[in-house]
Amino acid sequence: MGRRKPIQLAWGVRKEGRTLWTRNAVKGVSVRDERRKKDSRIEWRQWEPQKSKVAACLLKTKLDPSRLIPKVGSTCLYLGASSGTTVSHIHDHVCGSGNHHNGQIISVEISPRMMRDLSKLCELRPGLIPVLGDARKPTVISPYLRDKVDWIHQDISVADQTKSFLNISEIFLKDDGIGLLSLKAASERWIEGGDDSRFKSAKELIESNSKVELIENVDISHFEGQHRVFVIRKNCY
Repeated sequence: MGRRKPIQLAWGVRKEGRTLWTRNAVKGVSVRDERRKKDSRIEWRQWEPQKSKVAACLLKTKLDPSRLIPKVGSTCLYLGASSGTTVSHIHDHVCGSGNHHNGQIISVEISPRMMRDLSKLCELRPGLIPVLGDARKPTVISPYLRDKVDWIHQDISVADQTKSFLNISEIFLKDDGIGLLSLKAASERWIEGGDDSRFKSAKELIESNSKVELIENVDISHFEGQHRVFVIRKNCY
């Protein structure tokens, strides 16, 4: 059998079989030793689902994955950026080389150790803005935004993740914008019972919020144990 023809999910994201790739904005450079390959003049970086909850979500979603990817040139908010692995793939697509798409990704991380790696990454990627601080606090985020955001991803391992995500989404997400909450069951210690009860509680909390619509609850435990990704859309008023 021949090689499967790539499926273009968005300008800078494509799928080949069960593998995702992003159009490398910094040619010749890998962020976390991921594979790179060339297709004519374009270099692609492998987006590994074992190292990225967003990539895992794109592979496991039952929706059209393109609905969950921010558009080229979007304003994005990434809460819990760590050293920047997933952020770099989002940047490949949203900003492109030299940020010729004029995108903006505000990347918030509370760990000074991780921030050192993230800051170095941002030096090579215009449009990617590192912010050291608590991702749950709107006052940490607001000074860096040029406008309300089109897309949010939250990946922070603290209690009350869902409440924090909904609060930030209400404040900063545009109408019809998309938000992804990567939820680790073990972090929700305040809820009695096992993982299922914790995920059920998060689902009910999101569904009780009239300002957002829960459009999918994605089980990514195949790639990341004890995790779900809740995908929401901001309601228009």
